[in-house]
Amino acid sequence: MNKLTIFLLLPALLLMLSCATRPKEMVITVTGEISPEQMGTTLEHEHILVDFTRQPDNQPEIYRMEEAVACVLPHLEKLKAYGVKTFVECTPIYVGRDVRLLKRLSEETGLQILTNTGFYGAQNNRFIPEHVLKMTPEMISTFWIAEFEQGIEGTGIRPGFIKIGVDRKPLSDFHAILARAAAIAHKATGLTIMAHTGPAVAAFQQLEILKEEGVSPEAFIWTHASNEKDGLQLVKAARMGAWVSLDKYGWDGALVESCPQILKLMKEEGVLNKVLISHDAGWFDPGQPEQPFKPYTPVFEELIPNLKKQGFTDDDIDLLLVKNPAKAFTVKKRLINQ
Repeated sequence: MNKLTIFLLLPALLLMLSCATRPKEMVITVTGEISPEQMGTTLEHEHILVDFTRQPDNQPEIYRMEEAVACVLPHLEKLKAYGVKTFVECTPIYVGRDVRLLKRLSEETGLQILTNTGFYGAQNNRFIPEHVLKMTPEMISTFWIAEFEQGIEGTGIRPGFIKIGVDRKPLSDFHAILARAAAIAHKATGLTIMAHTGPAVAAFQQLEILKEEGVSPEAFIWTHASNEKDGLQLVKAARMGAWVSLDKYGWDGALVESCPQILKLMKEEGVLNKVLISHDAGWFDPGQPEQPFKPYTPVFEELIPNLKKQGFTDDDIDLLLVKNPAKAFTVKKRLINQ
């Protein structure tokens, strides 16, 4: 091969090498990695098992798995009629996260289920172990990064996102630590940060902490954003790049009324591409003799028909339920000035 031939082939060889070494985009489910395109129709904030009565030192082994499966399985099966392929389970550690249960349900239903790493500081830190309250952001992030790299509780199952919870008011010192730990962990893993937040004040405080750590707003999901009554605050966050999650549809009566109007505003303002929708529904509760299960279907049965009557197109619905979740949960480091 002469020098001229090598010169002519060099750009193609460099392109091939770049493609071979470029990390593939992925979404992490409890049964392994998939591509973002494989997510399909997605419910981005739901629950399968939650135990609000537990103490921080309790472990998932206390659960009656067969009862949980019998309770939840029929509700998951109903989603097939609506073409749902992916289900994001948002229960954190110490509030009932049980990845073995999630994997079993994924295998039995064929649904792709995501689980999380993180800590839930809402409800005045009642689900945070005492020793965690004394940790630095770096110490906390080390635990989350280890779950990403090594798997959760010896199962090999890896988290698909970071879930933190803060109280619905200005951030406490510890909740600011949680947000900073999440930013540090994102820089190491590329996992999206889902933050149980509510009104805007704490959302923008968390975004400021991410900025200090060099993390883009695109790495942040503002969960329960519908608790903010000023829709322009949602527009502001979306224009910054954050994901705005309207995720109590179907059982929060106020959101049932307001959600179509919020979505209309977001569309008119050109930021519908930053909105996620779901129910925050379910769930099996080990502490309850009766299971008042909230269904996972009102988005399909009520919200979508309502939106279509208001002029939303199939492309708009596809954006909300397919394209936006695929982008939001892609494992990717989203850094400022990247």
